[in-house]
Amino acid sequence: MSRTIERNLTANLLDTSQDVRTEPAKLSLHIRQNLLDTWRRRKQLIDERAQPKKIVDAKEGPRNRRFFSLAELNAAIEQLLVELNARSFKKLPGCRRSAFESIDRPALRPLPAERFELARWKRARVNIDYHVEFDGHYYSVPHRLVRTEVELRITSTTLEVIAGNRRLASHVLSSRRGHHTTLPEHMPASHRAHHEWTPQRLIAWGERIGAATAAVVRWQMDNRPHPEQGYRACLGLQRLAREFTAPRLEAACARALSIAAPTYRSVASILKSGLDRQPLAAAEPRSALPLHDNVRGPDYYH
Repeated sequence: MSRTIERNLTANLLDTSQDVRTEPAKLSLHIRQNLLDTWRRRKQLIDERAQPKKIVDAKEGPRNRRFFSLAELNAAIEQLLVELNARSFKKLPGCRRSAFESIDRPALRPLPAERFELARWKRARVNIDYHVEFDGHYYSVPHRLVRTEVELRITSTTLEVIAGNRRLASHVLSSRRGHHTTLPEHMPASHRAHHEWTPQRLIAWGERIGAATAAVVRWQMDNRPHPEQGYRACLGLQRLAREFTAPRLEAACARALSIAAPTYRSVASILKSGLDRQPLAAAEPRSALPLHDNVRGPDYYH
C-alpha cells in the first residue's frame, strides 16, 4: 500500500505546475488531497472484500444439525446421497446414478456364499513331538514336518497349518493352556498304535493271558500319575507275549508279583533268564508270636 501511495504522489507531483512546486503552502495542500484519495480507495477495496459470498444452497445441511444417534445421522446422509447421485454432471451427459446403471451394474457379480472372516497369521516351528504351539495350546501337524517352519492362520474358531501354500492341518481353536489337540492321522505308525489302546482294552488283554498278567497291567495303571504313562510298559508286555509266548509271560508275571516287583523290566529279566520255567517256592506259613509278658497285644495301644 505504501508503494501505491508513493506512485500516486509521484505522478501527481509531476503533473503539478511550476508554481505549485515553488510554493510550499500549495504543495502541502496538494499532498494532503492525494493522501485522502488514496485512503478512500483503500477503504473501498477492504469493504468489497468483506462482503459475504453468494450462498449456493440455502438448505440446512447435516453440518448445522445436531444428531442424537448414528441411525439418525445415516438417514440424513442417505437423503443427501440420493440428491447427489441424481445431480447432473457439468461436462458429461447424465449423472452418477445413470453412469452406475450403465457401466458398473452390468459388471457386478454375486457376493460369496460365506461371509469373509478376519484371520491372523503367525509363523511357528514344528516341535519334535509334531505339534505347534499357539497361546499355550498345542496342535498336531503331520509328523513329517518335524523341525520345519510353517504358517498358522488363526480365526475366531479355527487354526489352520499352512506350508508351501498348502493347508496341511485344521483344528478347532482351543483356549485350554497346556493341553494338546492331536489327530491320529498326524501320528507316526508306532504312536498311532499306542494311541488306539485304552486302559480298559489293555486290562482286557491281560485277563485273556491270565490273572497274573492282568494284575501286572493294573499295577502299571494304578502306580503312575497318569494311566497313559503305563501304556508303554503294557505295550512292552505285549511284545514279550509275542516273543516268549503267552504261557511264559503269565508265569513270569506270577513270579514278579511274588517278589513284589511287577514292572516291565522285572518281567523281561525273568523271561530272559528262564526263571519263569522254575516252580515258585511255596510261601512259608507265619508262626504265631510266643506268649510272653513283654509282648504287648493290640489292646495295649487303645
